[in-house]
Amino acid sequence: MESIEDVFEAFKNKTVLVVGDVMIDNYMRGKASKISAEAPVPVIRLEKQEKRLGGAANVALNIRALGATPILCSVVGDDADGESFEQLLEFENMPNKGIIRSQNRVTTTKLRITSGLQHLIRVDNEDVHPLIDLDQKSLLHHIRNLLDECDLVIFEDYDKGTINPEVIEQTIKLAKEKNIPIAVDPKRRNFTKYQGVSLFKVNVADLKDGLDIEFDALDESELANAAKQLKDNVAADNYFITLSKHGLFYDSGKESGKLEAHKRNIVEVMGAGDTVISISGLCLTLGLPLEFIAELANIAGGIVCEMPGAVPIDREILFNEAKENPILKKYL
Repeated sequence: MESIEDVFEAFKNKTVLVVGDVMIDNYMRGKASKISAEAPVPVIRLEKQEKRLGGAANVALNIRALGATPILCSVVGDDADGESFEQLLEFENMPNKGIIRSQNRVTTTKLRITSGLQHLIRVDNEDVHPLIDLDQKSLLHHIRNLLDECDLVIFEDYDKGTINPEVIEQTIKLAKEKNIPIAVDPKRRNFTKYQGVSLFKVNVADLKDGLDIEFDALDESELANAAKQLKDNVAADNYFITLSKHGLFYDSGKESGKLEAHKRNIVEVMGAGDTVISISGLCLTLGLPLEFIAELANIAGGIVCEMPGAVPIDREILFNEAKENPILKKYL
């Protein structure tokens, strides 16, 4: 790679298998017109309704936005929302060949009601129990068949039950046999099950929850100690700890550092982790230096925080910022 242009162009040749919990993000937006006579709550005059792909599907949207090809592998319900999910995939021109419809689950949906930039309430409809054996076997069958097409595996775990220790172990084994790198965005239930992956990316809240620890992420020594505890519990080649508006910490055992966040007009942090794991994983497939990967992911995560809701990265905005970044310029 000789330039940022080369990096972004190389993304176009990559195919990514995204394994994890998918969902539909429903949004209802309006204006608070008055207080209800029935209860002390605002009455919202509905102005706009929207359905978006969410969860692991938002990772797939980020992968596609960066120019690569995503293949989603997940389980949804054999219900109306499952049908809506596949229609959203079709609308986004993404394949559904890794999607399993199950009569044993409901499709996860999250309804968010907002007024202006004020998030008023969220209503979740979901199953969080582990997959039954039949669905698990079907998921692993799809993973096994799809891996040959892929250059990268991303686990996007939202603790909704699609991913379990057996799925993790078998997928990692299959990917390693084919020398395919694996990036992980974990949650509590399977936190320490992702052993031997290429990149383990976690935010501060999930790190505290996953290891049952407390620390001040703004204290350098406490952050370093938390990173050590992470490495003691999860074997990985590289680790990223995202620090929200305070940047990103990276560690490979051989090199580590903390990158400051860039000045942003933060609207919402939802979806930033999806963007970070997407850009980081793609950069891994290109063999780029760890600090380069971390800084490009740091920039991308900040950009999406300037948008309401979970939205994929804007490739052009990221490219233009990356071209002028002094840390990235050191390497290209």
